[in-house]
Amino acid sequence: MLSFPLISTGLAAALALMSIGGGLYEFSVVDPAWPERRDLIQPDLGGLSRRRFWIPAHTAFEIALIVALIACWSAPDARFWLLIAFATHVVMRVWSAFDFIPKALAFERLASKAMDQDAARRWTQRSRLRLPLDLVVGLSMLLAFATVIRSL
Repeated sequence: MLSFPLISTGLAAALALMSIGGGLYEFSVVDPAWPERRDLIQPDLGGLSRRRFWIPAHTAFEIALIVALIACWSAPDARFWLLIAFATHVVMRVWSAFDFIPKALAFERLASKAMDQDAARRWTQRSRLRLPLDLVVGLSMLLAFATVIRSL
């Protein structure tokens, strides 16, 4: 039987997995190429706009996660996993807001010739450290979803 906790937790879990996929795509396809082809991450030069994916993806996940927390607040086991996902996601978003996003925007704005290739490579290497946080969020969301399923 479909219930609000099941739907909201399932949606939030699916969106968390989508973020993992986006991260895997970035660091396996985009990040190895752009330090040498900087135009790839410069939308004004025809490159991809990371904002077009990440802003809607994070916004949708964050709304779904909050809704799932509200829907499952009275279920301690599901709430536990949702709070782990929430806390881990907050850590990743704060780190991104103060480190990754400002530098990514700076790389997008710089003239292609003016970019420091070593700084770009360091950014891409540090960016990979966000994947374990995304994996914790995704696993926690799946465990919350499984907990809700078992409670039906």
